[in-house]
Amino acid sequence: MSTVPYPPQRQLSVGEVLDLSFRIYRVTLVRCLLYATCGVIAGQLAGIYALLKGRTLARGEGAVEGMLAQLRDSTFVSLYVGGLLLTLIAYAAVVLRQYALITDGNAGSELGAALRRTPALIGLIVLVALGVVACFLPAGVTGGALRVLLIIAAVALLCYALVAISCAQTILLVEGAGPVASLARSWRLTSGSFWRLSLIYTVALIVLLALYAVIAAVAGFLAALFAHGDVAMVTAFAQVIGIILGALATPFYGALALAVLADLKVRKEGADLAQRISATA
Repeated sequence: MSTVPYPPQRQLSVGEVLDLSFRIYRVTLVRCLLYATCGVIAGQLAGIYALLKGRTLARGEGAVEGMLAQLRDSTFVSLYVGGLLLTLIAYAAVVLRQYALITDGNAGSELGAALRRTPALIGLIVLVALGVVACFLPAGVTGGALRVLLIIAAVALLCYALVAISCAQTILLVEGAGPVASLARSWRLTSGSFWRLSLIYTVALIVLLALYAVIAAVAGFLAALFAHGDVAMVTAFAQVIGIILGALATPFYGALALAVLADLKVRKEGADLAQRISATA
């Protein structure tokens, strides 16, 4: 039986939402680590291929030429697109397993569920991408000072919209809603909570950055100690550290998403009242 109080029986403060996120993370980390690691490795397939081919991903001077050369490599493009798809599936499996573990559900069927919901996830991503394009489209057909103002307005609108739809993916996964329904439900649940959610996400980001900084500092020291200036070894070492960091961070993203969604449902839909009624019935 799960020891995590999920869903919460009352509205949570910002600190309590973060505490719930860490509790979910601690309870589910080990059992989600395989999915998380596979997802991160899948996302690195194109980079690993480029490394093995003796190239590095385009950076600095000549980056445009390097990127065009990579786009002409069908193997690189296939690995990049396929890696993104596998990463999406792996993240979905992580969230579904975490949800099953903390709600005493059927942990073990999450990969199949993730595969079934992949088309809907892709549809959600397409809708979000179209929304981003729509935000900046007016600025693209104007010029001068008006373009600057429209870009600023688009950035502000996009910041608000991204917070407003931040629960859409989690809703799609754990509730089985469609892309449009997930977006609409997320918008309703997050209504009036922009600053509160922004604070939660900001604090969580700071915690992750601090974790990254510590691990990166240790990794840098070890690389300098053992690589002896070998560029190839340093690059390979950086890839490994990146995979480790991503594998540790992915379950935290899922835990935070589940904690935020549960708190918003309590606030907006009275889930706590329904739970109390069912418990006393």
